[in-house]
Amino acid sequence: MTTPDFRSGFACFVGRPNVGKSTLMNALVGTKVAITSNRPQTTRRAIRGIVHRPDAQLVIVDTPGLHRPRTLLGERLDSLVRGTLTEVDVIGFCVPADEKVGDGDRYIARELAQIKKTPVVAIVTKADKVGPQQLAEQLMAVDALGEWADIVPVSALGGLGAQTGRGGGEEESYQLDVVAGLLIGHLPEGPPLYPEGDLTDEPEQILVAEFIREAALEGVEQEVPHSIAVVVDEMGPRPGKDDLTDIYAHVFVERPSQKAILIGRKGARLREVGTSARRQIEAMLGTRVYLNLQVSVAKDWQRNPKQLRRLGFYD
Repeated sequence: MTTPDFRSGFACFVGRPNVGKSTLMNALVGTKVAITSNRPQTTRRAIRGIVHRPDAQLVIVDTPGLHRPRTLLGERLDSLVRGTLTEVDVIGFCVPADEKVGDGDRYIARELAQIKKTPVVAIVTKADKVGPQQLAEQLMAVDALGEWADIVPVSALGGLGAQTGRGGGEEESYQLDVVAGLLIGHLPEGPPLYPEGDLTDEPEQILVAEFIREAALEGVEQEVPHSIAVVVDEMGPRPGKDDLTDIYAHVFVERPSQKAILIGRKGARLREVGTSARRQIEAMLGTRVYLNLQVSVAKDWQRNPKQLRRLGFYD
């Protein structure tokens, strides 16, 4: 049931890698639909999260960090971001409060200046990490980057609360409703695009693969995070046991040395990955999960067109 002035449409978050785009989307949606990590370029897909309000439905598209690509994978992610920017109703340009505006931010601001018909809201993320004076200075610095429809600071801390067990605690979110309201204000009038209660349209197998990759990212160093990809080979309820889901997945890396790091001594590291991922998958599916992880080498997959297609990164 909608009112005559009900609004619905799409917004996307864009920014350089690791500025808090996925964390902000999760907080606005109210549950975890995109993985987060302190590793740059964690997001590799355009993940959609759905925010429901009595007077609006906001579909947020979280995109990979926009950057100058160095691999074929990077080129395809960059193309994905640019394609998304042309298809949404409003863009959220994310810049962190705790880092000075740099060349990457200026590069994205110049790119956004070329998009004439879509309003851009400048969002200063991680406002909880700085004091009032530094926040004010950052707001002025971001304002000077371009012509924005709005500019707003935000902190996503506490936005998920007890629903995920992450990002909550005693911290409180700051201005999440304000950000949502500003984005919704730029949406066209129209009926809901998704049924009430839907929080994402991502297939469960994709979310499962992402939860596994997030667990694998923790604790690995240097070049390994960029080399990790996950594919779910098989997933479904165990025959005769509706409360148990069997999942068989492959974790791919680019070199044998990376495989050894990920598996760990006597398989200890891989067991930790499985335990962490299974906890999140069970919370999402609402069933017990048997998770079988295999680690394989796909040599230089980030630069190999055939391997990229195999891992789901298409032209």
